[in-house]
Amino acid sequence: MSQNASLIQAAAQLLQQSRHAVALTGAGISTPSGIPDFRSPQSGLWENADPLQVASIHAFRQDPIPFYRWIHPLARAIQEAQPNPAHLALVDLEQRGPLQSVITQNIDLLHSKAGSRNVYEVHGHVRQGTCMGCYASYNMETMLPKFIETGNIPLCPACGEVIKPNVVLFGEMLPAQIIQAAQREALACDVMIVAGSSLEVTPVNELPRLAKQTGARLIFINYGETHLDYLADVLIRADVAELLPAIVAAFRNADRRF
Repeated sequence: MSQNASLIQAAAQLLQQSRHAVALTGAGISTPSGIPDFRSPQSGLWENADPLQVASIHAFRQDPIPFYRWIHPLARAIQEAQPNPAHLALVDLEQRGPLQSVITQNIDLLHSKAGSRNVYEVHGHVRQGTCMGCYASYNMETMLPKFIETGNIPLCPACGEVIKPNVVLFGEMLPAQIIQAAQREALACDVMIVAGSSLEVTPVNELPRLAKQTGARLIFINYGETHLDYLADVLIRADVAELLPAIVAAFRNADRRF
């Protein structure tokens, strides 16, 4: 049996024993769907942009144009992207019982598109936007196609001020209710799957440690290393879009044997 095959079986066995599994996902779960991550050389979203100049709340308030120029290709990628086998594997795992929630750092809505029911979007999303003038809330899914087509910044129909997507920019607090719910899930779970996250952004990157402190088993599926790899019970260096479906398939096969 190859190393990955034995690790797949080990991960499936942990899920067989689980009554409350949680998935924590990052950019690596969406790159197979055509959405770039933030830090990869040549292709990352920060490769040719200063995050504090284009994606901080201070810079946005000063001048939203650089932000909207920067996010335009990402908005197009999000509009065109479809869930990949890793997203669908998590839906399958939810439908079969052990997976209770998905905590995601992604803003791309792909978990919801795939059919996951209990998704905590800790860094926000592009589903809605808020006027920076009158704070009216808008459905960005109806505004994004026009922005993608024209590049024109979305403006509030009521007061004319710029509309900001409900994504968390540098200098903003994470949505309190969402991060608190994610922390509760980390404390409640008996297995946490970390899929496609470099675990570089606080405070989300400490959720696996929180889970481990209460006795949860950790399954890490990433190409790169993280600062918490030493805590993992199963550590797999591979493409999450290939390995996560393989783990769920092994979980299903074990189900049929009992």
